[in-house]
Amino acid sequence: MSTTESLSDLLNGMRDLPQRGRRRKGSPFLILAAMLAFFAAAAGAAFLILRPTTLRIAVGPVGSEDHSVIQAMSEIFSREGSSVRLALVPTAGPVDSIAALAGDKADLAVARADEEMPEGTTSIAVLRKNVVVLWAAPRPKGPGKSGKTSTKTIADLAGKRVGAVGRTNVNIKLLRVLLAEAGVSPDKVGIAQFNVGQIGDMLRDANLDAFMTVAPVDSKLTAEAIATTAKLRGEPSFLPIEVSEAIASRHPAYESEEIPESAFSTSPARPDDKVETVSVSHLIIAPNSLSETTVGTLTRQIFAARPALIREIPGAAKIEKPNTDKDAALPAHPGAAAYIDGTERTFMEKYSDYIWGVVLLLSVFGSVTAWLRHYIKRDERRLNTAHREKLLLAISLLRQIETTEDLDTLQREADEILRETLTCYDDGAIEEGDLLAYSLVLDQFHNAIVDRRAAIAANTNPARLRA
Repeated sequence: MSTTESLSDLLNGMRDLPQRGRRRKGSPFLILAAMLAFFAAAAGAAFLILRPTTLRIAVGPVGSEDHSVIQAMSEIFSREGSSVRLALVPTAGPVDSIAALAGDKADLAVARADEEMPEGTTSIAVLRKNVVVLWAAPRPKGPGKSGKTSTKTIADLAGKRVGAVGRTNVNIKLLRVLLAEAGVSPDKVGIAQFNVGQIGDMLRDANLDAFMTVAPVDSKLTAEAIATTAKLRGEPSFLPIEVSEAIASRHPAYESEEIPESAFSTSPARPDDKVETVSVSHLIIAPNSLSETTVGTLTRQIFAARPALIREIPGAAKIEKPNTDKDAALPAHPGAAAYIDGTERTFMEKYSDYIWGVVLLLSVFGSVTAWLRHYIKRDERRLNTAHREKLLLAISLLRQIETTEDLDTLQREADEILRETLTCYDDGAIEEGDLLAYSLVLDQFHNAIVDRRAAIAANTNPARLRA
């Protein structure tokens, strides 16, 4: 076999090799699929992290001020696209709301601070404060007949009967605490319990000497009950709780308060002077196990929405921050306390570990992708190396070519190899450095072609042949 034939076979083999390699051109789709899968997972994780958190909140009864405030709060959060939303769980009242929280039927609840709470319960916000209003009036003696009551202080209640408004026994328990702290044995005071709808019957009961409500200072229920008392029995006498501070120190669920002058009517002024009393808070409560981040966000949303709430429901003006003292009867949830005390962690403090984890994951993914790409393209890189080595071999064989036609054939085949090499570069199988190395070899090949072409021309020069 001639040298030209050997060189031609060599270059034909070089031309055929990329054809086998081209079957692997679909490999970038594997990398693309892997990248799409990664970004789909990242998008899914972002969706789970950024989607709104919905908390179930037990509140009742339906139609009460608490229910109205929470419902308006829920609507504002939804309207403003807040990250924490509220889903109402209607109940018959605070006791049932606490039961729903304890039974895992709710994440939050609205309850009174002196109710029996599940272990680990904390507070998020104070919705309102209820004050104890105790007043006495003479027993009715007949139509149009009324006198003055002899009951002026809590101590005067010994041996008498008191009507307390409330569906549960929590107000009865509170009244017994007041009596005991004032030095009156609760067993010496008769107590009758009435629902809100039975206040008229309570005031008409001739066996009762005094009455008690536990409601906000501006409660219509209390104001109407006092006005009705004046019509049916005569001017009421308000009973001050002079030991309110002592009660608050010994019973952390209660606070010392004052009923302002003319709180229930201005003409005549009822009461005609400030009256010392105690208060108990209605709060939004949550288990301590609830996420600090979620509770902190909810607390921020509540107080940010307070102005809008007040415009819709004036009673929302009573919303206050909870007690952040560690020894409080119902301490603030750590998330709420962090917001109130200004110790909330910044976004970077909260999520720096996650951010660095994502960066590390991206770095690992990039390294794996690069390795996978390098692995998939290994055959094409070997082909490119074979091209380069065979072109180097061809350079040494070119000196034995005798005709320009063979040189033209080899040149065309070398150009075809260049085309295949550029295709490998576009596919990412070889790097720019590999292309540069191939370019140097190709330049040498072309120079050898030029030199050999000149040599052939010189050998076929007629003048030289004659010589």
